Amino acid sequence: MIKNVLLLGGSGFVGTWIANRLSQMGVRVTIPTRRRERNKANIMLPQVDVVEANINDESVLLELVRGKDAVINLVGILHDHDSQLPYGRGFGAAHAELPKKVITAMKQAGVRRLLHMSALGADVDGCSEYLRSKGEGEAAVMAAATELDVTVFRPSVIFGVGDNFLTTFASILKLVPVFASGGMTAKFQPVYAGNVADAFVSSLNDIKTFGQRYELCGPKVYTLRELVEYVGEVSGNKRPVRQLNDFWAYLQAGLLWLLPNPPMSPDNLRSMDADNVASPDGQTYPGWNPAALEAIAPTYIGKVAPKAKLDGFRFHAGR
Repeated sequence: MIKNVLLLGGSGFVGTWIANRLSQMGVRVTIPTRRRERNKANIMLPQVDVVEANINDESVLLELVRGKDAVINLVGILHDHDSQLPYGRGFGAAHAELPKKVITAMKQAGVRRLLHMSALGADVDGCSEYLRSKGEGEAAVMAAATELDVTVFRPSVIFGVGDNFLTTFASILKLVPVFASGGMTAKFQPVYAGNVADAFVSSLNDIKTFGQRYELCGPKVYTLRELVEYVGEVSGNKRPVRQLNDFWAYLQAGLLWLLPNPPMSPDNLRSMDADNVASPDGQTYPGWNPAALEAIAPTYIGKVAPKAKLDGFRFHAGR
């Protein structure tokens, strides 16, 4: 029975959901972070220890892994300003090299159980730096399945309180008279963060999931246009939605990429060349019954604020 978990990337959006679930189960969780004071939601959780550490330092990572029953790796970034082929240094460090360091540390420490967050469409020959770097990390984890008890999850875009997905659309729609972007015909199968967290947590002690790779997708496929229009309707900020041609789309993405927290980058646009939906031969997690986006989204981006505010308070308080 797993009682002590190292949660890498635990200070992020999905990590906070998973830390919450594990805490409720009485599992001891260690979350490394560069800035402990920015992780108040996790610090407040019982059984959760937030420590300042550089997980890219192999000796530090080894000490963090020692004595644990399992490692969950959620580390991922959406943007890398060091753009090059096959991917930039940021993508390489977070998505490709860190999983390899985790595997090495686990072997040295004698820890066998590893849950790894990949991405739907991850492929070493993918259409973007993000997908190629994610593909290399996933391949390394699956290659270690002969020596470790690994499970890989490949979620579509994830939504829920605290996301940078629907919430970003809602914020932009408040500010602009027209929503114009590239990729409007790209398809997505958004999945609820609570369902993703449940899959990770329920698989921890399930030996049937060892060596398996699961796609985590919601029940419905949407185009980007449909998602933006839906958010506008629910949030009370309906705006005309326009498709930009490639020239203007990449120019816009390049300018947005310069912002401190960019909502879009050229690499994001390249990722949308491949539909972010379940593959015909993809494996579904056992008992998978994801919530509909329409059942969750209005609770945190809707015009009626009280429920959204309460959910926001619970999320940031770690409940």
